[in-house]
Amino acid sequence: MSAVDGNDTIEKPLDPAMEKVRRKMVRLLVISIGVMMAGLMAVLYTLVHKISERPIKAVAPVVGEVGFVAIPGKEIGGTIALPTGAQINNQSLSGSRVLMDVTLTDGKRQTIIYDVTEQRIIARFDVTNVQ
Repeated sequence: MSAVDGNDTIEKPLDPAMEKVRRKMVRLLVISIGVMMAGLMAVLYTLVHKISERPIKAVAPVVGEVGFVAIPGKEIGGTIALPTGAQINNQSLSGSRVLMDVTLTDGKRQTIIYDVTEQRIIARFDVTNVQ
């Protein structure tokens, strides 16, 4: 509070309770600004880190890992032994594995997983309708 006497400005000192509140408010302001600055620095660091990050080069799968690397100019082939009269309804390739939906001669359906690198059927599932 200030009282004006002519040209002089006289400021009355705050009472002790108000001075204590003012100091707490200043301390809270300093802490809040510090937290905001730390957060801003973390965001900026993350942005710079992501932008400057170098792309990772692709590496061929290690032996024993699930994966399939085709060699350019080399043809991969073989024979998949299915039951006589079986019809392939659908197939899908993922890495070195082929998934086939097959209908057998008796009308039953099977899902077969064939591994190209091992040249063998690794799984066979009967497909039935459950009611």
